[in-house]
Amino acid sequence: MNFFRGVMGGQPAGPQPSGAETIQKLCDRVASSTLLEDRRDAVRALKSLSKKYRMEVGTQAMDHLVHILQTDRSDSEILGYALDTLFNIICNDEEEEQDENAQKQADDLGTQFTDKFIQDSENVTLLLTLLEEFDFHVRWPGVKLLTALLKNQCAQVQGIILVSPMGVSRLMDLLADSREVIRNDGLLLLQQLTKGNAAIQKIVAFENAFERLLDIITEEGSSDGGIVVEDCLLLLLNLLKNNSSNQNFFKEGSYVQRMKPWFEVGDDNSGWSAQKVTNLHLMLQLVRVMVSPVNSPGATASCQKSMYQCGLLQQLCTILMATGVPADILTETINTVSEVIRGSQVNQDYFASVNAPSNPPRPAIVVLLMSMVNERQPFVLRCAVLYCFQCFLYKNQKGQGEIVATLLPSTIDANSISAGQLLCGGLFSADSLSNWCAAVALAHALQDNLTQKEQLLRVQLATSLGKPPVSLLQQCTNILSQGDKINRRGSKVQTRVGLLMLLCTWISNCPIAVTHFLHNQENVPFLTGQISENLGEDERLVQGLCALLLGICIYYNDNSLENYTKEKLKQLIEKRIGKENFVEKLGFITKHELYSRAAQKPQPVFPSPEQMLFDHEFTKLVKELEGVITKAVHKSSEEEKKEEEVKKTLEQHDSIVTQYKELIREQDAQIQELKEQVASMTSQNEQLQTSITQQLSQIQQHKDQYNILKLKLGKDSQSQANSQGDSSQVNGLQTEEITQLRDEVEELRKQNALLQTQLSDKDTLVNTLRSEAAQTAEGSAGGPDNTELLKELEALRSQVQSQMTEIHTLQTERQELLKRAEAGPLDSVPSSESSTDTAPTAELESRLAAQTSETERLKEEVRSLSESRAGLEQQLASATSTVAILQTEKGKLQTEVQESKKEQDDLLMLLADQDQKIHSLKQRLKDLGETVEDEDDLDARDQTDDDEEEDEDNED
Repeated sequence: MNFFRGVMGGQPAGPQPSGAETIQKLCDRVASSTLLEDRRDAVRALKSLSKKYRMEVGTQAMDHLVHILQTDRSDSEILGYALDTLFNIICNDEEEEQDENAQKQADDLGTQFTDKFIQDSENVTLLLTLLEEFDFHVRWPGVKLLTALLKNQCAQVQGIILVSPMGVSRLMDLLADSREVIRNDGLLLLQQLTKGNAAIQKIVAFENAFERLLDIITEEGSSDGGIVVEDCLLLLLNLLKNNSSNQNFFKEGSYVQRMKPWFEVGDDNSGWSAQKVTNLHLMLQLVRVMVSPVNSPGATASCQKSMYQCGLLQQLCTILMATGVPADILTETINTVSEVIRGSQVNQDYFASVNAPSNPPRPAIVVLLMSMVNERQPFVLRCAVLYCFQCFLYKNQKGQGEIVATLLPSTIDANSISAGQLLCGGLFSADSLSNWCAAVALAHALQDNLTQKEQLLRVQLATSLGKPPVSLLQQCTNILSQGDKINRRGSKVQTRVGLLMLLCTWISNCPIAVTHFLHNQENVPFLTGQISENLGEDERLVQGLCALLLGICIYYNDNSLENYTKEKLKQLIEKRIGKENFVEKLGFITKHELYSRAAQKPQPVFPSPEQMLFDHEFTKLVKELEGVITKAVHKSSEEEKKEEEVKKTLEQHDSIVTQYKELIREQDAQIQELKEQVASMTSQNEQLQTSITQQLSQIQQHKDQYNILKLKLGKDSQSQANSQGDSSQVNGLQTEEITQLRDEVEELRKQNALLQTQLSDKDTLVNTLRSEAAQTAEGSAGGPDNTELLKELEALRSQVQSQMTEIHTLQTERQELLKRAEAGPLDSVPSSESSTDTAPTAELESRLAAQTSETERLKEEVRSLSESRAGLEQQLASATSTVAILQTEKGKLQTEVQESKKEQDDLLMLLADQDQKIHSLKQRLKDLGETVEDEDDLDARDQTDDDEEEDEDNED
């Protein structure tokens, strides 16, 4: 222990050992001590020396410390000391007082020790296992050590954790730790773990990371929270940036809606803390990640729709129009709103309806454009406004038409400032940056919109008093042509580049605009003069743009001007410039160093105003036109004629293809309709099948009810017959006679109905004969045919008369029978007996009435059953075919049964033969003197044994 007192600060006598010697002795003590307390003291001493003697402790003690982690798992104190020591030798402390060389050496040393530690991947797995310990003295240094390893060798450690079972899940448990220190350091650990590894990012996201992080942000106060909110937002950015799977998971999990409360800013926006600015800046970046133009169009459109529906876009627009918002937050908010509305018609329409809280209210677009053309505004803010205006017009022909309409003479309002007026003012102001921004903004109002290009040709500008107005196109070319004069705005390269980009966008794919441009006699000489001159490096870009503009005039020329047809312009280029020189000057655009930077992404991001030369959409136009202009300049007239013929042929083919496409569409529509009909008929069939099944069940129920009622009726009639025996004798009329009378009445009714029908037929026949007789009497009186007809008529009359008498007699008989049937049970007995039998007669009458009503009800049920019988007969017809099929199957089964019977008979024959053989063999064995037991003998023996057992039981 004296040794430890010397190490820990005592004053031992004798010469002091060096640091390396002390560390060596401590390492020996760690390796050789059997007592846990001795090893713990030695590790504590190594920890105290690890910062001062980092190299020595790292080279000599690392293996011993890893061994301690493996063997002394039961003691949390020694584990904490070992983890702290490893952290001190691996972590690179960034101290301000260190110079660059010392810091670089420290970083190299930390990287070397990290490589040594992770050389055995089991060490990292062991560290992940130790993180499951809940003890603070083990878990916290373990988190810090793993974070340091990831900082020094991120990719290697990520690979080890990724293949480790449940490695990422163990780290995700740190976010649920109730101790804020461990939770916050766990956030830093996950930040390092998720850097640049999509696989780990997906695992972390599907471990419910979004839910936990958003809960922590809410608990910490959202944008008003501290550094913990910033760490959570940085981790969310790592998980979502350039990871489409996680972005889709974030959107599908309805986490976009939970971002809305972050941007609820109050009216009092004074005194924003630096941490709040940082938090809100990261939150805006998180929104931009979800709707970034580099994402897939479908995912971006879905997120834009969700942000509008949940009110997030409205909240951002509120911040946009609020007062007191810091400049950098306002700039980032403008960029965020830009990407939320980019390409989304619904969001663009909403943004067009937003008004600034001013008096009088002005549209938000007008207020933003006022900032863009104001040279006193910050450069980044003006760039953000330009980007917002570009996103508002992106794929928005309605918005483009509204902007161009503010420039037309019929819609100009002198009392209010419009977007068109601000753009024209910026286009011709003294600030070159305003010129460039206004030109690019106006070019986006014409992008891929032929109608607005033609409408903009109508715009007239008043230059000065007493002079006629000039068109906007003419004014732009005038400024360009005045570039050689002193103190003219066109002399600035940025202004000229902006105007040339506007003109190229304007006249491309618009032959009418090309004609208007060429109609000015000064434009073509100016362009050829600019291209042919040998200017400096700064003017090369202007020469390239002039060459592009002249090439557009050739490619989209409709030859309406005789002096400037395609052929004459190409001849002019060949004489004044030279084709090769023209193509070389045209290539100056794409070779410019700022061209590739602008082509990378839509947002205009420039380090300084001087480098603001190219627009992203214009780079697409250059890429599209450069090749076709080069070909158009080199083509001869014959080649152009051939190309026109080819175009015509292609157009014909396209028309044929279009016709076929239309035919295919019609057929597809018909097929779709037929499919729908088949589906509807299938559903109807299923419904009919179900209804048939229900009807069958109802019919069966009715049958059952009918049988029950029939049985019940039979019982009631029998009991009634028994009870009416005496009364019928008393009344002098038997029940059987009543039944017979009823049957006779029913038959008479039927005969009466039949005779009535025959009578009606005969009447019609008589009437027809009478009419014919009258006609014949008029036509030929006294003829032989007439006498015959009269005889036949008399015969028919006599026949009808006889039938009438027969009907009359039948009716009288029917009436008498009805009277007998009704009066039979009601005939009064002699007065001497009436007083004694009145009560039984009344009871019989009531029973007879009830029986009659019951009979009528049964008739109604029989009628309904007969109606349903028709439906059953139809089903019977369909079932007959099924029965035929079943009968055929039955025949097959019967044949199979016959065959199986034959096989059984054959088997019985074989068994009989076998029994005969066995019997013969037994007989032969008996003849040979062998003892053979027959079945009868065996049965007798068994019976004998049973009897003996019974005797023994009885004796017992």
